[in-house]
Amino acid sequence: MSEILLNIDGKEVKAQEGMTLLEAAKSAGINIPTLCYHEKLEPFGGCRLCIVELEQRGWTRLVVSCVYPVEKNLVVRTRSEKVDRIRKMILELQMAHAPDAFDLQELAQEYGADRNRFEKESSFCIHCGLCVRYCAEVKKANAIGFVDRGIRKEISFIPEIASKECWNCKECFPLCPTEALQAAYVLTKALASFETTPEK
Repeated sequence: MSEILLNIDGKEVKAQEGMTLLEAAKSAGINIPTLCYHEKLEPFGGCRLCIVELEQRGWTRLVVSCVYPVEKNLVVRTRSEKVDRIRKMILELQMAHAPDAFDLQELAQEYGADRNRFEKESSFCIHCGLCVRYCAEVKKANAIGFVDRGIRKEISFIPEIASKECWNCKECFPLCPTEALQAAYVLTKALASFETTPEK
């Protein structure tokens, strides 16, 4: 693989072809916040928190760093007024769903996000998809998935699979940025309904 030089926050960074901007920044010790990224999983770009500002040939634009591939001579800013404003808004929206999540609270403090800006719709799930993707991509169990769409979308364990796979695994629980207890609760509920469903 060929080596690519780019500039991130004024620092010359060497990256390998095929890397994403997020991976390149991490390799150089530059922190970009994420909620849906995991090194074992395919990039998802769902949370948008890792957004950065690119400058190329005099033009600037915003891209999601966990899915955007490195390019020669890119100038990347991981913090700017525009980037910080967008991250603040994302965090405020997420905190309407999970106001007590420690990860969100720490980031909210850094970006000055108001946890009470939006009306609470506490579901504890911010749709990062980490549990769903980890179960499918790493464990190959497919015991959990998304149900419904839009504002009604939520995660749900598939009782028939979860009852056999999940109690001995639980590897998705610590991945949850809004606390593992939510995953445990959803699993317990799914298993309980599975066990109480009368046989036909």
